[in-house]
Amino acid sequence: MSQGKETMRLTQVQDYRFHAQFGEGIAVLQTDEPPPLGQGQGPSPVQLLAAAVGNCLSASLLFALRKYKQDPGTITCDVSAEVGRNAENRLRVLQMQAALTISVPGDTLQHLERVLGSFEAFCTVTQSVREGIPVAVSVFDSRGAQLK
Repeated sequence: MSQGKETMRLTQVQDYRFHAQFGEGIAVLQTDEPPPLGQGQGPSPVQLLAAAVGNCLSASLLFALRKYKQDPGTITCDVSAEVGRNAENRLRVLQMQAALTISVPGDTLQHLERVLGSFEAFCTVTQSVREGIPVAVSVFDSRGAQLK
């Protein structure tokens, strides 16, 4: 990711449904709140936040492994966001958990310990979110072994 300003536009379609436009040549993404506010016809803001964290972590892990010319196979990432009430009784994202899985055995990758110790620090979105929301990260390999 380069430095600079990222700009996008949200346009209300109906009620709580919006079209998110990210720029020329990028498909419009429809968002919506789940019932009872919306109809659930697209990802919610909380799901978009979770997707941003998961995508950034996955890309950061891939970049760090490729830096050492290692191939993790396909990376998957499951992210959960716990929503609850804060001290003012307002709904907030209280914490997030991300579980990344590589599709190869961990012991086949060189420099894995170093990668696992550093890749999160380079994740722009996750580190920014962590300033206000705890984000726990774990990494597993194709055998189900927890690497981190």
